[in-house]
Amino acid sequence: MHASLCVCALVPRVETRTRLVLVIHRYEDRKPTNTGRLAATCLTNSEIVVRGHRPVPGAPDEAGLAFAEGTQPLLLYPAEDAVPLADFAGAPRPVVLVVPDGNWRQASKVRKRVAGLGAVPCVSLPAGAPTTYRLRFEPQKGGLATLEAIARAFGVLEGPAVEEALLRPFHAMVERTLWSRGELSEKDVRSGLPPGAMRHDPTSGLAWPRRPW
Repeated sequence: MHASLCVCALVPRVETRTRLVLVIHRYEDRKPTNTGRLAATCLTNSEIVVRGHRPVPGAPDEAGLAFAEGTQPLLLYPAEDAVPLADFAGAPRPVVLVVPDGNWRQASKVRKRVAGLGAVPCVSLPAGAPTTYRLRFEPQKGGLATLEAIARAFGVLEGPAVEEALLRPFHAMVERTLWSRGELSEKDVRSGLPPGAMRHDPTSGLAWPRRPW
């Protein structure tokens, strides 16, 4: 994002019993439209593991995961053997929620490629509203941005207040970016535009010209 559209001032620091482990593919980690890192920044009880640096094709990733004794690790992925995440709401052991971040193909390989996940149960989200992420094309029906999926998962495990806190900077990121592209009017940016943003107004002659690609 342009510095004048930054959402850093809107990022909360949310304390939760549930721990987030974001397993992000190295290609996804480079993308400016990534939302997983924004979720991890909001959650104090979180960590990020970057995967995909395999020295030999087909070999396991060099990054492995270990879970503290007394915790309940879960992998958020709709595999055939996935059970509803709601089954673990109020569980006696704190949940460690592992969330793959990447495209569907990359996410589908996490369970096999990351050491320590083979025996971790997969969980799925309850049905909900369609995605509001409009910065990328979503090929999967019912697909969500990573932050949206994390927010819904934490809504199940931690309550609606945590879900809402995560979604506020996400909506601001999406809407401010769409505004800078000329795809959303100023009045539809719910978080408002910060001072200095108007120099990137696509409807004025002050905005930076777009490249033809």
